[in-house]
Amino acid sequence: MHLNFDWLQSWDGALKLVVAYVFALPVGWYREQEAHSVGLRTFPVVAMASCGYILLGTTSAHITPEGQSRIIQGLVTGIGFIGGGAILKSEKQVHGTATAASIWCTGVIGAAVAQDRYLLAAMLAALNLFALRVLMPIKQKLSREAPTELLSGTPNAPPSREE
Repeated sequence: MHLNFDWLQSWDGALKLVVAYVFALPVGWYREQEAHSVGLRTFPVVAMASCGYILLGTTSAHITPEGQSRIIQGLVTGIGFIGGGAILKSEKQVHGTATAASIWCTGVIGAAVAQDRYLLAAMLAALNLFALRVLMPIKQKLSREAPTELLSGTPNAPPSREE
């Protein structure tokens, strides 16, 4: 049995796993601080695992572009499955869609790092954190104002009463 081990390629892959983990850490940290059930552990692990899957598909001479495409397709499907578990419906509200979308984004961060697309990964991480942190007060304000419009069907009209 002959083992072919490339130390340079192995260290490059290990470094990419760490970079993917670090890029996803701020989103996980923020979600954990906001007392969400998905946070500090999940986001970095999704990024790291996504990076690992893409690395597995790019390091072999036997993998064709079609094979790489299938790996990415499987990755997208798997992350969608994980994100789907974060979405909950209760009575008339749906919760967890931002978490699910962030998990999906985190998977792309890991995949981008694996393909040496560091600027793309950094931008995805920054914009994900921006959407969660900066846009949350705006969403809450809009949510407080929206029920009046939804009940009446017209903006700024008094709510209709159904007795």
